Amino acid sequence: MGYEPGDEVSGFRLANANGEGMLSLDEIMSANGAVVVFECNHCPYVIGNISRIDKAANKAKQLGMGFVGINSNDADNYPDDSFENMQKRAVKGMPYPYLYDESQAVASAWGALRTPEFYLINSNGVVVYRGRLDDSPRNPNDATTSELDDAMDALSLGSQPTINRTESIGCSVKWKN
Repeated sequence: MGYEPGDEVSGFRLANANGEGMLSLDEIMSANGAVVVFECNHCPYVIGNISRIDKAANKAKQLGMGFVGINSNDADNYPDDSFENMQKRAVKGMPYPYLYDESQAVASAWGALRTPEFYLINSNGVVVYRGRLDDSPRNPNDATTSELDDAMDALSLGSQPTINRTESIGCSVKWKN
């Protein structure tokens, strides 16, 4: 089932395509928590929202939160999502670490279903929001909600988000056979 609001998440340590070596959840966490987004290179929902995901990462930093992207897709069947192609994307400019979940163990444990799918966790590692960026994944001009943004604001003020769970809108995580 994965993690839902109120659940404490498990840590991870994964290879960083946007930097050297490995990074753990503990290293990503900041004083006010962190945002973890499951994403990839080939999904049109991710591609169409890169600038908005980058904006969310920059906002997280301003609010004293960590931010990380995790690609868990099967690179054998979806070569655009290989570690090498993740590195190529990162070189173009990414304001956050981009981690490779080659075994898919993190996506499985967390219950990630879609790309992009966001988890906002507090400084104790408890999920306070899970779901989408907003209600218009294809066109930011059509968005009438801002659930992730609102949840980040609430957490930064020491409150619980009014809306703590939405359904992600995007491509399915591409699982290995």
